[in-house]
Amino acid sequence: MDKRMLLQMTADIVASHASMNELGREDLLGEIDQVYKKLAGLAGDMEVGEFEAEETQAEPEALAAAVPLEAAFGAEKVFCMVCGKGMKTLKRHLSTAHDMKPGQYRKAFDIPAGTPLVAKNYSEARKKMAQDLNLAERLVKARAARGKKKT
Repeated sequence: MDKRMLLQMTADIVASHASMNELGREDLLGEIDQVYKKLAGLAGDMEVGEFEAEETQAEPEALAAAVPLEAAFGAEKVFCMVCGKGMKTLKRHLSTAHDMKPGQYRKAFDIPAGTPLVAKNYSEARKKMAQDLNLAERLVKARAARGKKKT
């Protein structure tokens, strides 16, 4: 089986699954990788390494923390352990300023997976706003309407 066919089959399978399930960017990329590897294995294609080499990024070098782990996660601000800047949320900063994904950042500084990369007060304010606007109920209704359209 050629690589194009494997990629097309992978895209079809993942697109079908993603249309019915909410997937984050990391989850989507992981699923693409898993489906491709499985299809390649079933087809007996030993060129899976080619695809992996294209998709993997270099691991970050050992970085010295600019801020201690205990002080990095505050109620008002979360401090970047790479440069020491304080902000409400780190995800965009890590991507633009340091070309890092949250998983790479967590791994580089041994941050537990359950630790949010946003300030606690910011997170609570967003949660309260979502509750006040009944966003959960709206989401359920929108998904139900979308499900009816597909049938």
